[in-house]
Amino acid sequence: MFFRTKNKFFTLNIKFLKLYKIQKHIFLLFLFFFIYLLLPQSLFSSVNFSDYRDYKKTLANFNITKVTKGINSGWGMTFFDNNLLLVTEKSGRILLINTTSGEKKEINYTINSKKTKKNPFANGQGGLLDILYHDDYIYISFSYTENNQKNFRGNLSGSTAIARGKLLNQQMIDFKIIMVSQPSLKVNKHWGCRMVIKGNYLFASIGERGYGMIAQDPTKHPGSIIRIKLNGEIPTDNPKYQENPNWLPEIYQIGLRNPQGMTISPHDGEIYFSQHGPRGGDNIGKVKFAGNFGWKEIAWGGSEYYGGKIGEVPFKDKYGKPIIAWVPSIAIGQIGFYKGQTFKEWEGDLIGTATKTGLLFRLDFEKNKIVDKEIIIKQKLGRIRDFEVDVKGDIFIIVDDYDGFLWKLSRK
Repeated sequence: MFFRTKNKFFTLNIKFLKLYKIQKHIFLLFLFFFIYLLLPQSLFSSVNFSDYRDYKKTLANFNITKVTKGINSGWGMTFFDNNLLLVTEKSGRILLINTTSGEKKEINYTINSKKTKKNPFANGQGGLLDILYHDDYIYISFSYTENNQKNFRGNLSGSTAIARGKLLNQQMIDFKIIMVSQPSLKVNKHWGCRMVIKGNYLFASIGERGYGMIAQDPTKHPGSIIRIKLNGEIPTDNPKYQENPNWLPEIYQIGLRNPQGMTISPHDGEIYFSQHGPRGGDNIGKVKFAGNFGWKEIAWGGSEYYGGKIGEVPFKDKYGKPIIAWVPSIAIGQIGFYKGQTFKEWEGDLIGTATKTGLLFRLDFEKNKIVDKEIIIKQKLGRIRDFEVDVKGDIFIIVDDYDGFLWKLSRK
């Protein structure tokens, strides 16, 4: 009797121990999963992310000189001729600057507030954005509101828009809005918007305005690359007319976050864009017909600003992949392939700006691949927003600061 009771006691203890071990394993699994959610996705990826802090400094000798001052939050630039540079300020001014003398003149045009003479979204991330000169026309991208629409808190509702006109005696003439993104939204951030012209088509990057998964909805413009004719008409070979009938007619690619750089590669003739990731995940990718870059189902190695995870993995095969992604973020801005005599050794390499980190950097391209990376300028000029290269190869730089300078980078 005692023997049987003792066996029963041992049996109960064995069952208890087994149950304890199972519960312990479940607890450890939950603990590991919780820690996994908080850790950066880049730790669990086989993809090699780029870290700008590891970049070497350029060995090129150059001078940095001030061309002119008094530029307030410069955003975009384009050469009007060999010596005249058009510069946009976020607040709404367009300046025509002589790069030889430093003289600047203000251009008159008619899209700003009639009351304040400024863009109504310039107090946030919006305002007057990019500018591009092509075949006698000047194209601008900007934050636009129709009839000053406001929500119940008094916040303006607006869209990323594109207009064009011609310059005559410091006056914009034949000025016309050719594209307004839809829907109009009330959050004043992530507007995009860079532009390039390839052939007879204008490509522009539209930010997702902080609405995340709206970038996966092709019935709305935010979070996309759009493609239109130079007069604003819709190309009949856009994705909508090629087996994507639910897409808006202007949309060429979806799944982007806040793309603020665009350029055409001299190597493969394709359009490249740069965009801000969230907390990590800034990247450069290619524009693809009916492509999807994945935001916000993936985040290219980034995470939420509070540390939470975005997506299960940094990349997925069904989405476009960047040619480079940065963890941590660099706050990538404009990009462009260098062409000129001033720095011959940089010919065909990709130059980029970064605002938060104050960088001008170079990605060495060989056989259409990045083989090296270096920093040209770091935290010396301020929040570098945009650059342009003149016909000789000198580089002109503007910064996102009040009363900032137009800088010139030339060979020493």
